[in-house]
Order: sequence, then C-alpha cells, then structure tokens
Amino acid sequence: MTTVLATVIVLGVLIFVHEFGHFLLAKLLGVRVEVFSLGFPPKLLHKKVGETDYRLSVVPLGGYVKLLGENPGEEVPPEMQPYSFKDHPLWHRFLIVVAGPGFNLLFAALSLFVVFSLSGIPYLTTEIGGVKPDSPAALAGLQKGDRILAVDRAPVQRWDDLSFKIRQTGEHPLMLSVKRAEQVFQVRVVPQTMETADIFGGKVSAVLIGISAAEIPAIERVGPLKALEQGIAYTYRLSRLTVTSIYKLVSREMPIKSLGGPILIAQVAGKQAELGASYLVHFMAVLSVNLALLNLLPIPILDGGHLVFFLLEAVRRKPVPVKYREVAQALGLMMILALMLIVFYQDFLRLLNPQH
Repeated sequence: MTTVLATVIVLGVLIFVHEFGHFLLAKLLGVRVEVFSLGFPPKLLHKKVGETDYRLSVVPLGGYVKLLGENPGEEVPPEMQPYSFKDHPLWHRFLIVVAGPGFNLLFAALSLFVVFSLSGIPYLTTEIGGVKPDSPAALAGLQKGDRILAVDRAPVQRWDDLSFKIRQTGEHPLMLSVKRAEQVFQVRVVPQTMETADIFGGKVSAVLIGISAAEIPAIERVGPLKALEQGIAYTYRLSRLTVTSIYKLVSREMPIKSLGGPILIAQVAGKQAELGASYLVHFMAVLSVNLALLNLLPIPILDGGHLVFFLLEAVRRKPVPVKYREVAQALGLMMILALMLIVFYQDFLRLLNPQH
C-alpha cells in the first residue's frame, strides 16, 4: 500500500508541476487552454471551469495541456485567433513550451531547499564500509568501521574530501590518522592506480587505496540561505549527471539494462517513502530533473521537438509546413512508444531477476 500511495504521489505531483508550467505561461500570455489533464485518455473525472476542461484521466503515465490552435492544421475561427497558440508571437510559444521542463527544474531546486532547511544536508562521513582485498588499505591494516580523521595532518570529515585528497596525492605515500573504537593511530598508505567503476558502470582508472564508504549518512544542519544555495547547486549537478547519462546511453557507453520505467519508479518510491518524507521528496527532485531534461530531447512530440520547430521557424522566418510536422510527430510518437516498450521490458526483467 505504501508503494502504491508513494507512486501516485510522485507521478501525480511531477506531472502536475510540468503541465502547470505550460498552463500558467499560456494563461499569462493570453493563449486559451482548452484541456488540462492529469493522465492520458480515457477521462475518468472532469469539470469545466471557464474556458478550460480540467480532467483526471485513466492512464497515469503522463498528462497534457491542450491549447487552442496547438495541433498542426487545426482551424481557428478569425475571432479566436488572438487566443490561438499558433497565432501568437514565436517567443510566446517558446516560453509556453519551455515552461514545462522549467517548472520541473524549479520544483527540484525548491523541494531540495525545503528538505535541506528542515532536515539538513546528508553527506557520507569518512567511515570505511569495506576494504578491497590485497589493496593498499588492506596491506596497511585498515578495517571496516575505521574512521579516517586526517590525511597528512589535514582534517577530513566528508568522504568526497577524503577521495579528493587521495587522488590529488597521486601514487605518493600519505599518512592517515585513523580512529578505531576509542583508539587513534597513524597509518602509512601508498595509493595505487587501479581500475574501478564510475557512477555509470563504466571502467575507469583512478588513484585509490581500496576502500569504500559506509552507507550511513551524517546530517549537516544549515540555515535557509545555505539550503537554497545547495538546493540550486544540487539541481545543477543532477542536471549535468542526467545529460551525461543520456549521452552515454545514446553512445552505448551505458548498458540499456540501466534504463528504468514506471515499475522501477514505483519500487524506488516505495522504499524512499518507508525511509521518511524527506527521502521521498529528495527522490521526487531527482526524478523531476530527469523528466525536465528528457522532455527537452529534440524528439518530435516532446517539448524539445517543438523547440526545434520554433528554431527552424526563426531561421526560415516562416513556420515549418504542416505536412512535415505531422510526419515528424508520427515518427516521434513511434520513437516514444519504442522507448516505453524497452523500459517496460527492462522493468519486467528486474522483477523476474533482481540481479539483472
């Protein structure tokens, strides 16, 4: 029940935020919004308020905002043209389309700001969670549960700082100050260049001593300004990571099995909800960034595809002919359906074989 409820909350909020971005900018710029739907047809519930039909639809894998004059070849009566999407200036249309992904990024930054303000910023300490056999750390006698206090007398509290100092040293001896239970002692370690996996699963060479972090985060309490700064910075880092991941998937540097769909989202959402509200909101922020950037891919039918048409229109000084847009959108729909089949297939493989 927790998993179902968490999934509904996560998908519902993120879809609403995205579509509300389109909706709000359209309203502000004077474009008529005919439909605002959470979910895809058939509609389950609906209520018309003013010019807009607000709907809750059956298929919970997305949502949409239908604007007057949005579809290629749609006929708009002359008296309604001032409210028609296609008859508005190019920069109006650009802002309306980009507002969806933009609101997802804004939501990510603001939700992280709230979590960091209320719960603090989690970070990994320098406690060792594992030691690789025959590594420099193992030869030096380091053990799981040891906490590294300093590197060459320079204090370290965070795992990221520890890793940076080790890699910065190169293959030169360094002295670690280590705490084991109530005992503090010094250990001499000589880092080595070893092959390891990066966050994308690829093999890279790095200067290491052969230790991994204990997956027990500590919390740094911060004020509102620091929380806002870190929320924005973390959203930026997530965006860079997502762009890199997309590139590596397209270039086949990342395996296709790393893709996940609604089933994986539901599984993760359930686990995060069991850990607490702050973990669930953090997960929503990560997913919101992914949703924003995936929607900006230059695939017809996605927001990024519309932006490509607008750029072509700006260069040509006239819209792309309707017949070409219709063909492009049909191809885009086929691409999206193919991608959905792939992610569903990978999700089912994980259900059948959790080690997949």
